[in-house]
Amino acid sequence: MASSINHITFDARDGYSLSLFWTKVTGYTENPDDPNLPEHTECFIGPAGGGTGLLFINVPDGKAVKNRLHLDLTPETTRDEEVERLLGLGASVYEDHRRPDGTGWVTMLDPEGNEFCVERSKAERAQA
Repeated sequence: MASSINHITFDARDGYSLSLFWTKVTGYTENPDDPNLPEHTECFIGPAGGGTGLLFINVPDGKAVKNRLHLDLTPETTRDEEVERLLGLGASVYEDHRRPDGTGWVTMLDPEGNEFCVERSKAERAQA
């Protein structure tokens, strides 16, 4: 027997606001039968048609150390275009691992300081 992943959970100071940020990042949506509201202590977003989603749960304490788990994103456009888009949404660059030959990734922080990486797109990988 094996277990499947139902959703990935983020501890958050403001789960509602963080769910809005990640909705813009991923294109995921809230459950129309249970929409997220600012006063909710848990906010869920997921892919259209179902599948593993993201759950944001309010906790009283802030992030104190490096994440032991993070998301790696593969953009539809290019890695560099996605980094610029995410900066505009409120993310910040934490570590830039891009190399002169075009390989590498960028480690970013969401508005609450959770790390995630932006890798090259499938098209960029195919060109290599």
